[in-house]
Amino acid sequence: MSELLKIDNITVSYGAIKALKGISLSVNVGQIVTLIGANGAGKSTTLRTISGLLKPQEGKVYFEGRDISGVKPHLIVQTGISQAPEGRGIFANLSVEDNLEMGAYTRHDTEEIKKDKEEVFQLFPILKERRKQEGGTLSGGEQQMLTISRALMARPKLLLLDEPSLGLAPQIIKQIFKVISAINKKGTTILLVEQNANMALHIAHNAYVLETGKIVLSGNAQSLLTNPDVKKAYLGE
Repeated sequence: MSELLKIDNITVSYGAIKALKGISLSVNVGQIVTLIGANGAGKSTTLRTISGLLKPQEGKVYFEGRDISGVKPHLIVQTGISQAPEGRGIFANLSVEDNLEMGAYTRHDTEEIKKDKEEVFQLFPILKERRKQEGGTLSGGEQQMLTISRALMARPKLLLLDEPSLGLAPQIIKQIFKVISAINKKGTTILLVEQNANMALHIAHNAYVLETGKIVLSGNAQSLLTNPDVKKAYLGE
């Protein structure tokens, strides 16, 4: 399996506070890799660094073998990395359809964009029904579906998902995770940051456990599901 993303020993600080203390991880083509950990462990900081919103003080981020540390965010989108941010961050006063168009802003292949929009509507049929509605009028679950769909419209090689289950009802969470698996099966590689460790480990291939800016455990997702420390700390057992 070839390596798509490699984070090599990165350190990231907010002022005097070190959010990431020399973390390394890798994501291979075709995988779902999940990053689990408590609030404030540095999960979102990791994604923000990959997508160019933060710059590492030390270490490097490589995508397809190329150093992208410190590259501007819009250029990182063009390399093939797209993020569905935490807290959804949709354009509330734009229609569902316009939100999707915004996701494809770096592309000029009009016919293919149409095709991708239809694929998104197949993944989330409710969005097709709501296509003319303003994003802000959607339920929390529908907004999350829209956030993921908008990120997909950039046709990413790597999709970054930041807490997709946050604040959603259990039924909706199940549906979202089903779709995440389906997106992966269609060929998109995914790095998933998630507080719901149980759900994340069930769909991921590999996993990393982050605690206060350091990776404390990593390995096959199935083996982490049965790891006593993980069970105790993150699975409530």
